[in-house]
Amino acid sequence: MPVPPPERIVELVSDLLAREGYDLEDVVVTAAGKHSTVRLLVDSDAGLGLDEAARLSRIVSEAFDGVSDFGESPYVLEVTSPGIGRPLTEPRHWRRAQGRKTKVELADETLVARIGELVGDEIRLVLPDRSGPVVRSVPLSAVRRAVVEVEFSPPPPRELELAGGVPDGRVAAGELAEGPEDDTGSDDHDETNETKVDK
Repeated sequence: MPVPPPERIVELVSDLLAREGYDLEDVVVTAAGKHSTVRLLVDSDAGLGLDEAARLSRIVSEAFDGVSDFGESPYVLEVTSPGIGRPLTEPRHWRRAQGRKTKVELADETLVARIGELVGDEIRLVLPDRSGPVVRSVPLSAVRRAVVEVEFSPPPPRELELAGGVPDGRVAAGELAEGPEDDTGSDDHDETNETKVDK
Protein backbone atom coordinates (compact mmCIF):
# COMPACT_ATOMS: atom_id res chain seq x y z
CA MET A 1 0.00 0.00 0.00
CA PRO A 2 1.51 3.39 -0.99
CA VAL A 3 1.86 6.34 1.37
CA PRO A 4 -1.48 8.22 1.65
CA PRO A 5 -1.98 11.42 -0.37
CA PRO A 6 -1.12 14.82 1.19
CA GLU A 7 -4.79 15.54 1.97
CA ARG A 8 -5.00 12.47 4.20
CA ILE A 9 -1.70 13.32 5.92
CA VAL A 10 -3.01 16.84 6.65
CA GLU A 11 -6.09 15.22 8.19
CA LEU A 12 -3.90 12.94 10.34
CA VAL A 13 -1.43 15.48 11.71
CA SER A 14 -2.72 19.07 11.53
CA ASP A 15 -4.67 18.92 14.82
CA LEU A 16 -1.86 16.94 16.45
CA LEU A 17 0.68 19.60 15.52
CA ALA A 18 -1.69 22.40 16.54
CA ARG A 19 -1.92 20.88 20.03
CA GLU A 20 1.88 21.10 20.18
CA GLY A 21 1.76 24.79 19.21
CA TYR A 22 2.70 24.43 15.54
CA ASP A 23 1.00 25.17 12.23
CA LEU A 24 1.24 22.66 9.41
CA GLU A 25 2.14 24.86 6.43
CA ASP A 26 2.49 22.21 3.75
CA VAL A 27 2.82 18.48 3.07
CA VAL A 28 4.95 17.19 0.21
CA VAL A 29 4.93 13.50 -0.69
CA THR A 30 7.62 12.34 -3.12
CA ALA A 31 7.62 8.77 -4.41
CA ALA A 32 10.73 7.04 -5.79
CA GLY A 33 9.97 3.44 -6.66
CA LYS A 34 8.73 1.63 -3.57
CA HIS A 35 10.14 4.29 -1.26
CA SER A 36 8.49 7.61 -0.44
CA THR A 37 9.47 10.78 1.37
CA VAL A 38 6.86 12.55 3.47
CA ARG A 39 7.95 16.13 4.17
CA LEU A 40 6.02 18.20 6.70
CA LEU A 41 6.66 21.94 6.73
CA VAL A 42 5.75 23.31 10.15
CA ASP A 43 6.17 26.65 11.86
CA SER A 44 5.28 28.59 14.98
CA ASP A 45 5.74 32.12 16.26
CA ALA A 46 8.95 30.95 17.95
CA GLY A 47 10.23 29.12 14.86
CA LEU A 48 11.33 25.47 14.80
CA GLY A 49 14.56 24.31 16.40
CA LEU A 50 16.34 21.01 15.80
CA ASP A 51 15.24 19.50 19.11
CA GLU A 52 11.63 20.43 18.43
CA ALA A 53 11.81 19.07 14.88
CA ALA A 54 13.08 15.75 16.27
CA ARG A 55 10.37 15.68 18.94
CA LEU A 56 7.63 16.42 16.41
CA SER A 57 9.02 13.70 14.13
CA ARG A 58 8.61 11.14 16.92
CA ILE A 59 5.05 12.29 17.66
CA VAL A 60 4.02 12.23 14.00
CA SER A 61 5.70 8.88 13.42
CA GLU A 62 3.71 7.38 16.29
CA ALA A 63 0.51 8.81 14.79
CA PHE A 64 1.34 7.26 11.41
CA ASP A 65 2.09 3.92 13.09
CA GLY A 66 -1.36 4.02 14.68
CA VAL A 67 -3.32 4.04 11.40
CA SER A 68 -3.65 1.43 8.67
CA ASP A 69 -3.14 3.93 5.80
CA PHE A 70 0.64 3.64 5.91
CA GLY A 71 0.67 -0.17 5.74
CA GLU A 72 4.11 -1.63 5.25
CA SER A 73 5.35 0.86 2.65
CA PRO A 74 8.84 2.21 3.48
CA TYR A 75 9.04 5.96 3.80
CA VAL A 76 11.24 8.73 5.16
CA LEU A 77 9.54 11.34 7.34
CA GLU A 78 11.06 14.83 7.29
CA VAL A 79 9.94 17.63 9.59
CA THR A 80 11.30 21.02 8.60
CA SER A 81 10.44 24.71 8.63
CA PRO A 82 9.32 26.63 5.53
CA GLY A 83 12.21 28.07 3.58
CA ILE A 84 12.88 31.35 1.86
CA GLY A 85 10.84 31.83 -1.28
CA ARG A 86 7.59 30.41 0.02
CA PRO A 87 4.64 32.79 -0.54
CA LEU A 88 3.30 34.87 2.34
CA THR A 89 -0.39 33.96 2.17
CA GLU A 90 -1.64 34.11 5.77
CA PRO A 91 -1.47 36.89 8.40
CA ARG A 92 0.73 34.61 10.56
CA HIS A 93 3.28 34.39 7.71
CA TRP A 94 3.63 38.18 7.70
CA ARG A 95 3.88 38.33 11.49
CA ARG A 96 6.60 35.68 11.57
CA ALA A 97 8.56 37.33 8.74
CA GLN A 98 8.70 40.73 10.45
CA GLY A 99 12.10 42.35 9.88
CA ARG A 100 12.78 40.39 6.67
CA LYS A 101 12.97 41.79 3.15
CA THR A 102 10.11 40.95 0.80
CA LYS A 103 9.02 41.44 -2.78
CA VAL A 104 5.35 42.42 -2.83
CA GLU A 105 3.26 42.43 -5.98
CA LEU A 106 0.26 44.76 -5.91
CA ALA A 107 -2.24 45.39 -8.71
CA ASP A 108 -0.29 48.28 -10.20
CA GLU A 109 3.22 48.09 -8.71
CA THR A 110 5.86 45.82 -7.21
CA LEU A 111 7.57 46.83 -3.98
CA VAL A 112 10.80 45.58 -2.44
CA ALA A 113 10.52 46.44 1.23
CA ARG A 114 11.22 45.31 4.76
CA ILE A 115 8.28 43.73 6.57
CA GLY A 116 7.07 45.74 9.52
CA GLU A 117 4.28 45.16 11.99
CA LEU A 118 0.96 43.61 11.10
CA VAL A 119 -1.77 45.96 12.33
CA GLY A 120 -5.26 44.59 11.87
CA ASP A 121 -5.55 43.62 8.23
CA GLU A 122 -2.74 45.93 7.07
CA ILE A 123 0.97 45.25 6.86
CA ARG A 124 3.46 48.05 7.43
CA LEU A 125 6.27 47.99 4.89
CA VAL A 126 9.55 49.87 5.26
CA LEU A 127 10.58 51.24 1.88
CA PRO A 128 13.93 52.76 0.94
CA ASP A 129 13.84 56.44 0.06
CA ARG A 130 16.48 59.00 -0.88
CA SER A 131 15.95 60.86 2.38
CA GLY A 132 15.86 57.66 4.45
CA PRO A 133 13.48 54.72 4.86
CA VAL A 134 9.73 55.41 5.06
CA VAL A 135 6.81 53.31 6.34
CA ARG A 136 3.82 52.55 4.14
CA SER A 137 0.72 50.58 5.19
CA VAL A 138 -0.72 48.15 2.66
CA PRO A 139 -3.97 46.17 3.10
CA LEU A 140 -3.30 42.43 2.93
CA SER A 141 -6.25 42.19 0.55
CA ALA A 142 -4.29 44.32 -1.96
CA VAL A 143 -1.33 41.91 -2.05
CA ARG A 144 -1.38 39.64 -5.09
CA ARG A 145 1.83 37.80 -4.19
CA ALA A 146 4.65 38.23 -1.70
CA VAL A 147 7.75 36.21 -0.86
CA VAL A 148 10.62 36.72 1.56
CA GLU A 149 13.85 37.58 -0.23
CA VAL A 150 17.28 36.14 0.53
CA GLU A 151 19.66 38.49 2.34
CA PHE A 152 23.29 37.68 3.00
CA SER A 153 24.09 40.63 5.24
CA PRO A 154 22.31 42.22 8.19
CA PRO A 155 19.65 44.83 7.35
CA PRO A 156 20.31 48.55 7.82
CA PRO A 157 19.63 49.34 11.52
CA ARG A 158 17.19 52.17 10.74
CA GLU A 159 15.10 49.92 8.47
CA LEU A 160 14.99 47.22 11.13
CA GLU A 161 14.05 49.78 13.77
CA LEU A 162 11.15 51.10 11.67
CA ALA A 163 10.06 47.51 11.01
CA GLY A 164 9.77 46.92 14.75
CA GLY A 165 12.66 44.46 14.92
CA VAL A 166 12.55 40.69 14.59
CA PRO A 167 10.02 38.65 16.60
CA ASP A 168 11.41 36.68 19.56
CA GLY A 169 12.71 33.29 18.51
CA ARG A 170 13.03 34.20 14.83
CA VAL A 171 16.32 34.52 12.97
CA ALA A 172 17.29 37.90 11.55
CA ALA A 173 18.40 38.34 7.95
CA GLY A 174 22.10 37.73 7.44
CA GLU A 175 22.24 35.29 10.39
CA LEU A 176 21.11 32.32 8.28
CA ALA A 177 23.03 30.46 5.65
CA GLU A 178 20.54 31.11 2.89
CA GLY A 179 22.42 29.48 0.05
CA PRO A 180 21.77 29.04 -3.65
CA GLU A 181 19.19 26.73 -5.09
CA ASP A 182 19.63 23.10 -4.12
CA ASP A 183 20.29 20.41 -6.68
CA THR A 184 16.59 19.59 -7.00
CA GLY A 185 16.06 23.00 -8.62
CA SER A 186 13.64 23.99 -5.89
CA ASP A 187 13.54 27.58 -4.72
CA ASP A 188 12.57 26.43 -1.24
CA HIS A 189 15.66 27.28 0.77
CA ASP A 190 14.69 25.36 3.87
CA GLU A 191 16.31 26.36 7.09
CA THR A 192 18.64 23.81 8.63
CA ASN A 193 16.27 22.72 11.39
CA GLU A 194 15.21 19.46 9.74
CA THR A 195 14.97 15.96 11.08
CA LYS A 196 14.35 12.67 9.28
CA VAL A 197 12.88 9.37 10.40
CA ASP A 198 13.27 6.26 8.23
CA LYS A 199 10.39 3.79 8.37
